[in-house]
Amino acid sequence: MKPALVIGTGNKKKGGELAALVAPFGLVVHTLADFPPLEAVEETGRTFADNAELKAVGYAKLLNQWVLADDSGLCVDALGGMPGVDSALYAGRHGEDEANNDKLLAELGARPPDERWGHYVCHIVLADPRGTVRFRTEDYCRGRILTVRAGVGGFGYDPLFEVVEYHRTFGTLSPAVKACISHRARAMRKLLPELQRLLAAGEWK
Repeated sequence: MKPALVIGTGNKKKGGELAALVAPFGLVVHTLADFPPLEAVEETGRTFADNAELKAVGYAKLLNQWVLADDSGLCVDALGGMPGVDSALYAGRHGEDEANNDKLLAELGARPPDERWGHYVCHIVLADPRGTVRFRTEDYCRGRILTVRAGVGGFGYDPLFEVVEYHRTFGTLSPAVKACISHRARAMRKLLPELQRLLAAGEWK
């Protein structure tokens, strides 16, 4: 029987991105959508690290499974790091991407390009079925916020987030490119050797 991993999110697009990154390990990958009804773990932390740990540990204990959870968001320099941990509910309701993007554009207003810098951050936590944190990592992707949306790919603020080296937003880059350069991909690459070690050591039970 193949070892299983639960991605601690109900966001299909985020779950798909993370599942693709662990695909080479032959794990049976689930998301929270595969376990209805499931009591949601409250994200009460005020840092990405706190919320990632709350989700990984909470869902691992609820499901008695290995759980990988991330907390991620966009931090804009000119806005003092906002929307930050409130990225998903910046406009007031969780996960309303269009409203969040509208608010971000309004907050930045007519600022010139050199005042529109920011970065995506992703903090990942892996917890075992007992709820013990086995690994954590964090990484970033620096970019600039455009004045209009470009592309319909990805999710969240991707249509506004320009990766300057590519002159493209995450909304227009292919999933294959995003899987190489995104904050989530960079954080996952730090996790993969530990994942391989745990599987090779027979600890994944």
